[in-house]
Amino acid sequence: MAAGAALLLLLAALLGLGQADEAPKVEVYSRNHGVDGEENTLNCFVSGFHPPKINISFFKNGEPMSNVKYTDMSFNDKWYFQRLAYVTFTPRKGDIYVCRVAHSAFPEPQSFRWDADF
Repeated sequence: MAAGAALLLLLAALLGLGQADEAPKVEVYSRNHGVDGEENTLNCFVSGFHPPKINISFFKNGEPMSNVKYTDMSFNDKWYFQRLAYVTFTPRKGDIYVCRVAHSAFPEPQSFRWDADF
């Protein structure tokens, strides 16, 4: 019976029963200190959102980036979801990198810029 109850709770979380839309919190950061011309990994960690349907993408100078990878969707003890998207990149001075997140809690997709630290 305990397994059945746990499954019902999981289904309720996934379907959003009893929970309002919760806007994602977004952090954009590089794996290593940004060095002009050195390959790195750009991360976009999105957390605290509900429902689980979300679209995360990366842009370099306004153009979509390819080869983006995603971790599996997970959730915390309050049934809010989180996911990490990441992409290999080689930053250059003047380039603008953005993580764009589309979620039902946002009226339109939101852009979050990586701040180069070089």
